[in-house]
Amino acid sequence: MTKVTLTLAARFIILVLVQVLIFNHIDFMGYINPYIYILFIIIFPANNNRTLFVFLAFLLGFCVDVFSDSGGVHAAACVTLAYIRPVFLKFSFGTVYDYQSIKFNQIDFGSKLIYFSALVFIHHLIMYSLEIFNISKVILIVQKTLFSGIFTIILCLIITILFSQKCK
Repeated sequence: MTKVTLTLAARFIILVLVQVLIFNHIDFMGYINPYIYILFIIIFPANNNRTLFVFLAFLLGFCVDVFSDSGGVHAAACVTLAYIRPVFLKFSFGTVYDYQSIKFNQIDFGSKLIYFSALVFIHHLIMYSLEIFNISKVILIVQKTLFSGIFTIILCLIITILFSQKCK
């Protein structure tokens, strides 16, 4: 196995474990639930096999669904996020994405914030829409998406800053 494969496998396992053992138990004011496991999808290397990536996203969501007893909402949101991610990579990073040379620890903070925010809010909107699944509760869906999304973005940015490899 290559170093990249081992790193991705470790990241997958650690994020699922941290999500189900710690972050699934955070429910602040009924609206704030951080979902940091999507960091795996957000920072997955851009130049890898897309079919494998969508499958890994499904597996990631499925693992969280199994431990959370949530009926597939995480898997659906993760697969959708993995499928539409190239659009947001191109939007956020432009030519850097075109040449498949994105290094998330070398990207400026503004582009990273836009990219993280877009993907987190889309994931949360899909997940909460499927979880609540009631058009009369649209305000609740938006509230949960907004508050949990902001908290998730802050945590994901802190985690990527703390665990990024330093550039030489």
